[in-house]
Amino acid sequence: MSAEPLLVAALAAWLVAALLALAGQALALARALLGLGCVALLALIAATLPGGTEPIATALGIGGAVFLLSPTAQWLMGFGLVGAMLATWLGTPATRQRGWVFGAAASLIGALGVFGLQDAASFLIAWEIMSLGGAVMILGESLASEAGRPVLFMLALLEAGAVALLLAFILLAQAEGSLSFDAFAGGAAAMPRTFQLLVGLLLLIGFGAKLGLLPFYEWFPDLYGAGSGASGALLSGIVLNAAFFGMSRGLIVWLPIVPSAPGASVTGIFVVVVAVVSAILTALYAFQQDGWRELLALSSAENGSIAVSLLGAALMFRREGLPDLASLAWTVALLHLAAHALAKSTLFLAADGVYRSCGDYRLMQRRVLRHAPWMFGVGALFAAMSLAAMPPQAGFVSEWYLFQTFFQGFHLSSLAGRLTDALAGAGLALTAAVAFATYVKAFGIGLLGGGERPGRRMPLGNALAVGVAGLFVLLLAVGMPLWLRALEPAVATLFGTAAVAKMHVGPLLVPATGAPIRLNGTFAFISPSLLVIVMPLLALIPLALLLAGRRFSVRRLPVWYGGRDQTPHRAATTALTFSNALRTFYSFVYRPTAVTEHELADEAPSRPYFIRRLVFSHDVAPVFGPHLFAPLERLVVVAAMRLRIIQSGSLNLYLSLIGALLVIILLTVLG
Repeated sequence: MSAEPLLVAALAAWLVAALLALAGQALALARALLGLGCVALLALIAATLPGGTEPIATALGIGGAVFLLSPTAQWLMGFGLVGAMLATWLGTPATRQRGWVFGAAASLIGALGVFGLQDAASFLIAWEIMSLGGAVMILGESLASEAGRPVLFMLALLEAGAVALLLAFILLAQAEGSLSFDAFAGGAAAMPRTFQLLVGLLLLIGFGAKLGLLPFYEWFPDLYGAGSGASGALLSGIVLNAAFFGMSRGLIVWLPIVPSAPGASVTGIFVVVVAVVSAILTALYAFQQDGWRELLALSSAENGSIAVSLLGAALMFRREGLPDLASLAWTVALLHLAAHALAKSTLFLAADGVYRSCGDYRLMQRRVLRHAPWMFGVGALFAAMSLAAMPPQAGFVSEWYLFQTFFQGFHLSSLAGRLTDALAGAGLALTAAVAFATYVKAFGIGLLGGGERPGRRMPLGNALAVGVAGLFVLLLAVGMPLWLRALEPAVATLFGTAAVAKMHVGPLLVPATGAPIRLNGTFAFISPSLLVIVMPLLALIPLALLLAGRRFSVRRLPVWYGGRDQTPHRAATTALTFSNALRTFYSFVYRPTAVTEHELADEAPSRPYFIRRLVFSHDVAPVFGPHLFAPLERLVVVAAMRLRIIQSGSLNLYLSLIGALLVIILLTVLG
């Protein structure tokens, strides 16, 4: 089928929505157009991705730019579009919609360009549009009293990444004399090895700034915490996937890989180390959050880091001439991001449901599920299970494949590679354990817990959106053998191997190792398709025991509270107490602070035993903020103070500057 009509329809719908938002007219129609644009692209991807090796290509006619959607881009964009579609149709719960709609349109248009544009100049323009769209979304909502500071912090870090990308593109383009991405691979191959490593580092910094690799993840909680769940669904879905696609294209396609070369892949080892450390830190900090948006934001950085660690593993395996294992790692990264995009969008929309019914995004026990439609609870449960890697959800499948991939490190010939692989597996196991506790906390306290009753009933539209998105999470897991078939042509083209076909045997999923597949216990295997049937049957056992137990009287007692008589509400577990044990154990990372302030009675300020109120606050110290970002901020402020003289209005100063500039130009030309 022709790709151009649906592509043009999607782009036109997003542009019209942006224009309507600028005019401040028909904002409901603008949101509908945003969702319809997502539907058009989803229809195109559903028709072309399965079984197709040819990318979706079209000439834009704008400065000679070429638009091409590879099968990998279609996969990552498609699963991100599901959450974007639901988020745009629901809209932000903020009263101000105009800025949010325009920002959402800009983010979607920019992400489409990042996925499809094939030259450095237009790509950087799309990258900046995508970044600015996220900033406009957050500022347009005005959900936080001081949204400007986290937005500026994000833009500063993303611009640092954009400068790194610009430098990498300049080096690649200069080597080949072309800005086309098709020429970058040849340009990189002609570079010295040190320049190749420099380009790899610049690409890691540039794309890692948006993926949340250290130290850039520190903009995530503040920015997401200033916006709505709808904004989070867009940023953690399609925008995060677009950033990973850019990084993967740079490291896998552009940089040369010499199979069977002596020594380990330096780039691959460095990528794995940075990504695993980032995943551990972001998982630990996500567990300590007391708000829905901040917890989900850091979890997004964690999952992006996990995908990047798999990308590094693919580089290591490919360098040592193991294409089957390289394609396994690459495919698992795509599966992981697909599962993450669906599940994280679901929980961000669930957070908006909590806000609409309770009035805030705090993570506390408030009987949310008891007063919400049943489909809301089911969808949120499926998403939380997936992000906690519980069977049979998609996150369980991707993390099972993740560990199967890193377990294959003994195939590497270099000691550095094997050691990196083993330590990465241990670090990711810690990350998975902390992530499991995080979503037990989020679902158990934030949705399942008792306590005060919500002020309003949750809107049906929000509950339906959460239920539909959660159903997609389950469908991804159940249909995994079919989804893998859709990836086979893309992986075979990229790695020259049909290893994806070895990742499933009928409904069974197995790790592709290049060896003959035997299901006699030598190789591990799972089947989420069968688990969906078996697990409900196993659930009949406790249900039968529960029904049988009704013949006996049930004795209910209050919660034990140190021997004191307390109501269940007073003794209920809070987000702070739930995570306190881990905060204490990893205090060398968290460096927790707890401050208690005594507010004295106005009529007796000199008598300290008359206390009107105690104010308790707690926090965990960031790792990079005080030691990296704060000194840089002070440096910029000092430089700005010194350069204020440029704005003095002195004509003599301006003439001197122009004269100095002319001298520099003459010296450059004559030299």
